[in-house]
Amino acid sequence: MVGTPAPARRGRLERRLGPADAVVIGLGSMIGAGVFAAFAPAARAAGSGLLLGLAVAAVVAYCNATSSARLAARYPASGGTYVYGRERLGDFWGYLAGWGFVVGKTASCAAMALTVGSYVWPQQAHAIAVAAVVALTALNYTGMHKTIWLTRGIVAMVVALLAAVAFALLTSGAADPARLDVTSDATAIGVLQAAGLLFFAFAGYARIATLGEEVRDPARTIPRAIPIALGLTLMVYAAVAIGALAVLGATGLAETGAPLADAVRAAGPAALAPLVRAGAAVAALGSLLALILGVSRTTLAMARDRHLPHALSAVHPRFNVPHRAELVIGAVVAILAGTADLRGAIGFSSFGVLVYYAIANAAAWTLTPAEGRPAPVVPAIGLAGCLVLAFSLPLSSVVAGAAVLAAGAAAYGLRRMITTRAT
Repeated sequence: MVGTPAPARRGRLERRLGPADAVVIGLGSMIGAGVFAAFAPAARAAGSGLLLGLAVAAVVAYCNATSSARLAARYPASGGTYVYGRERLGDFWGYLAGWGFVVGKTASCAAMALTVGSYVWPQQAHAIAVAAVVALTALNYTGMHKTIWLTRGIVAMVVALLAAVAFALLTSGAADPARLDVTSDATAIGVLQAAGLLFFAFAGYARIATLGEEVRDPARTIPRAIPIALGLTLMVYAAVAIGALAVLGATGLAETGAPLADAVRAAGPAALAPLVRAGAAVAALGSLLALILGVSRTTLAMARDRHLPHALSAVHPRFNVPHRAELVIGAVVAILAGTADLRGAIGFSSFGVLVYYAIANAAAWTLTPAEGRPAPVVPAIGLAGCLVLAFSLPLSSVVAGAAVLAAGAAAYGLRRMITTRAT
């Protein structure tokens, strides 16, 4: 039949996503996470230096995005940096990247689910979070087509809402430009901690790369989609951050659990406040939807190489999705969403994902000009920036993240030892 995609090879995913779909997936992953979850802890860390932290996070994210885009064009398969690290740096580094991504982004999924619960029904946040995970896992299970359509609707609604919020805040009589003075109480370590926490808000563009096996013409589509999604997200974040700081100030922003809702309430348009709460829940749902997609695809790639149980590499014969991986990830996220703390999940997630991108930049450094290597300064800044931000995070996040990575490395070593003895 004309216009019907050719069936995917057995065990492989089908290339359904065009350029616009890829950009939407990236936007759906990013917009929502930072605005509704990461601004308050970042303000606590940096005070008036929040905007500097946002700028640092954006620079590091741009370098990571450029490196990831070039690698994704070269290796258009599910798994993202797990695949790039394996192919360019060796099996261990690919494994470590994949492990960091799966663990870190599983925490991100829990954070987004808890954000949904906090805005929908604060007194029952954990129960709502679990219900959201179950519902979106079921949706993902039924195939990519429905997921894309839902994500498009969420992105369109949230971008329109945030544009209205930014306009309301920036034109409000409660806005005071003096509150934007970044020199009043900012410290270098505070700015770096804020940048590390805000990096959580930008990391969604990885979803485009991890879905490389499902993108049409990936060598052209992915390098275009990633910077577009990142640039649009940065513009939205900057406008909203400036408005929220101008209305609440750094102290007020740091103390709130619902920064945009409180900023809108202080700015005056009372009718907008309930819309902000609803928009926050919808935005977090969109982020959660895209996150589950990305984690399940990296799990699929690692299972194919038997770094995770090989049963997780199964692709559903009808829906053409890694159904076992999606069910396992959904179950783990549901458990975390029922028990975890939102702020702790953000810091832990940021550490794992920053390590993931450090490996991506190291892999991009090894590309030759003929393979599309970016200017050497890009992966160099990206690698250094990721490591600095990772170890500038709150100590509890660094210790927990390092311990989980060490456990993953030990499991890898044990598996290699058993395999060697067996042969």
